[in-house]
Amino acid sequence: MTIDLGVPVVFVHGGLCPDLFHPLLTEPALADRRLIRYHRAGYAGSPHVGFSVGAQAAHLGSLLRHRGIDRAHVVGHSSGACIALQFALDQPDAVRSLALLETALLAVPSGPFAAVAMRQFQAGERAAAVRTWWTGVAGEDSTLGESDADTFFGHELPAVRAWSFGPAEAARISQPVLAVLGARSHEVTPVFNQRHELLLSWLPRAESLILPHATHLLPAQNPAGLAEGLARFFTKMP
Repeated sequence: MTIDLGVPVVFVHGGLCPDLFHPLLTEPALADRRLIRYHRAGYAGSPHVGFSVGAQAAHLGSLLRHRGIDRAHVVGHSSGACIALQFALDQPDAVRSLALLETALLAVPSGPFAAVAMRQFQAGERAAAVRTWWTGVAGEDSTLGESDADTFFGHELPAVRAWSFGPAEAARISQPVLAVLGARSHEVTPVFNQRHELLLSWLPRAESLILPHATHLLPAQNPAGLAEGLARFFTKMP
């Protein structure tokens, strides 16, 4: 079997955490690959131009073409995994494989904390909204990404809620898929386990990776384990 070491890997970050992939990119298991971190529109002060999931998937395609990349392994975290899935639907020839890290699949609703966080944000309580969000999804009392709260609550959450993905769309994903779940996520919420099982049942070529010592912030909580799991997955591509 020929190992496809020449195919680049592009990372699509989730909401509130554009820098979450930083620890992963320095891991030795991925050292022999070309790694590209996609900094999405609306973050770090960039304009909110075309913030729908479909528009951001198109942005991703434009980035890869600009870099002269015809095909890539696409790794998406949370809402970034939604963008990765949409990219595979819209530009399937550009996707060698997908790695989906706790996809923000709203077929399973996030839970009541999401509405609480949105109310806090609308009341001008930005730090409280961000803390409520991270406590609800990751069990972390954190203000990570507070500077991007306007983007997340004002643009990203509405875009993800408007995005539609179900069994019919999943049946069109022909690429190999690695569905990644934090082993401790169930200690915080049952939602990610339910979403994980749903994706495994929908996607025709999906396999599971349960990442030890991790909840929803898994790229930062266990970067070595995630890098090794991704490397194993990539080297199985014929």
